[in-house]
Amino acid sequence: MAASLVVFWTLYSIVDYQGAMAQLFIRSYLTPDKICIIILVPILQRHDNSTQKDIKSENTSAFLLVTKIMAWMTRFLTAVAFLAIGVIFSPETFGSKSAKITTFVKLAHLLCFSTAWGAALWVTFIGGIIMFKNLPRHQFGNLQSKMFPAYFMMVGICCAVTVGCFGYTHPWKSSSTAEKYQLGFLVSAFVFNLTNLFVFTPMTIEMMKQRHKVERESNIGEEVGWTKNQEVAKANPKLAAMNKKFGMIHGLSSLANIMSFGSLAMHSWYLAGKIDL
Repeated sequence: MAASLVVFWTLYSIVDYQGAMAQLFIRSYLTPDKICIIILVPILQRHDNSTQKDIKSENTSAFLLVTKIMAWMTRFLTAVAFLAIGVIFSPETFGSKSAKITTFVKLAHLLCFSTAWGAALWVTFIGGIIMFKNLPRHQFGNLQSKMFPAYFMMVGICCAVTVGCFGYTHPWKSSSTAEKYQLGFLVSAFVFNLTNLFVFTPMTIEMMKQRHKVERESNIGEEVGWTKNQEVAKANPKLAAMNKKFGMIHGLSSLANIMSFGSLAMHSWYLAGKIDL
C-alpha cells in the first residue's frame, strides 16, 4: 500500500509538473520583496538602463534557480517512480519484515556499489581523457578542480554504504574467508577515496593553481595538450620544478584512484559469481 502511494504521488508530481513547480516558486522564492520587484519592472522602464538591467538580472537568476530545481526534481522523482514500481512487483515485498529489511539492504548495496564502480570507470578511463584531449589545459584543470572533490565524496559515500550493507548481510564471525576478503576490498576502496578527498586532491588543486599562475606569466595554458608547457619548462627552471612536484602529487592521487577502482572491480567479480540471472 505504501509503495503504491509512492508511485501514485511520484507520477502525479511528474504529470502536474508545472503546477507543482509554480507552487514551489511562489512559496520558496517569491518573497514580498521579489514580488514588488517584478511588479515594478514595467513601471521603472522609464528610468535609467542600469536599474532595469539589475532588476531583470535578479529575475533571470530566480528563473534559472527554479529551472534547475525543476530539472533535478523531475529526474529524481522519475527514478523513485521506477524504483517503487520495481518494489511493488517484487515477490520479496510481500514477505516477512526481516526479509523486507534484508532486501532493502541488498538493494542499497547494489545501487551504491554500481554507482561507485560506474563513476570510477567513467571518470578514470573515459570522461577525463576526452576532456583533456578537447579542452584548453587551464580550463580542463579548473573543471577537474571542481569535479574531483564531488567525485571522491560521492564514491566515498557509496563505498561507506556498501561496506555497511555487506557487513550487515555477512557478519564477521560467521563469514567465510572469501567474504572477509570482500569486506576488506570494500574498506580499501573507501579508505583510498577518503585519502584522495582529504589529502591528495587539495594538494593537487593548490599546486595546479600555483602552476597556472606561472604559466600565465609565460602566456601558455590556453592550448590543448602539454606541448607548450614542456617547451617552456626547458628554459624555465621554476616551471620545471613545479611540473615535477605536480606530477608526483597527481601520480599519488591517480594511484589511489586506481587502487580504489581495482578493489571495486574485485568485488564486482565476487557479485557476478553470486547473482543468479
